[in-house]
Amino acid sequence: MAGLVPAIPVIGRKRMTFPDITPELHAAMPELRGRMLANESLAPLTWFRVGGPAQCLFTPADEADLAYFLAHLPAGLDVTVVGVGSNLIVRDGGLPGVTIRLTPRGFGQTEVIDQIVHAGAAALDKRVAEQAAAAGLGGLEFYYGIPGTIGGALRMNAGANGRETKDVLIDATAVTRDGRLLKLDAAAMQFSYRHSGADPSLIFTSARLRGAPKAPDLIRAKMNEVQAHRELAQPVREKTGGSTFKNPPGMSAWKLIDAAGCRGLRLGGAQVSEMHCNFLINNGDATAADIETLGETVRSRVKAHSGVELQWEIKRIGNAAA
Repeated sequence: MAGLVPAIPVIGRKRMTFPDITPELHAAMPELRGRMLANESLAPLTWFRVGGPAQCLFTPADEADLAYFLAHLPAGLDVTVVGVGSNLIVRDGGLPGVTIRLTPRGFGQTEVIDQIVHAGAAALDKRVAEQAAAAGLGGLEFYYGIPGTIGGALRMNAGANGRETKDVLIDATAVTRDGRLLKLDAAAMQFSYRHSGADPSLIFTSARLRGAPKAPDLIRAKMNEVQAHRELAQPVREKTGGSTFKNPPGMSAWKLIDAAGCRGLRLGGAQVSEMHCNFLINNGDATAADIETLGETVRSRVKAHSGVELQWEIKRIGNAAA
């Protein structure tokens, strides 16, 4: 594998591309069952619909295939994991190395056994809430309004309506960078507000979540309340990435943004939502740079107005365009 071409982006006539490393990877992994694609655009895989290509996009068939891939992957290659792209900005220069995308086909299973929800990392949070409700389990209704997957929920301690992943997690299974399986209990996840302190190189593949018996009509009522609030207060039908900034302790990010005069602010094809100003939206022709620069502009104006420095909740990855 010493002959792999370094991940130096090349400017083509139509779009930025990277050297193709997939032939060498295929040669080193003859038993691989998943799919590898070179210079695959990541924009369609994100809710913002922006961003450059992945040098190598790998979709593993299942957990064993992912472990095999990582065990045979050269140590020097960057590895990035993406899910449904709901809380993500991929920069316009794309992602060097390998981007791993877990899909429902291999990682979306969800079942309830003895009041415990077993969920794959690619299972939608909303689907997990529905499965728990169907089994008469409460406590997971908050997932109904989170537009992401369980893998993302584990990585950022996703939460809503006063509850977080840390409140329901029993344990999570992950694959290490060298292909070993590892199980982490809730304490090992080192959860804090919208963050997990677990080793960032771990790729979560599944989780066990605890619910509690509850009347089905009460569960459904709570889920309907969550959904109604989201549709009323958030721009759910726009090209957006969810809440842009974390709420500072004891404060609401959207109130700080509004007070700083940023509601409706535009930059290129990006805009601060008029409906909920902690959401950035792509009006149709935004670049990743437009969206990220607009976010930094908002941060700067909030700092100047209130002295509060907002922290990004949306994850930003990849290279800026050359």
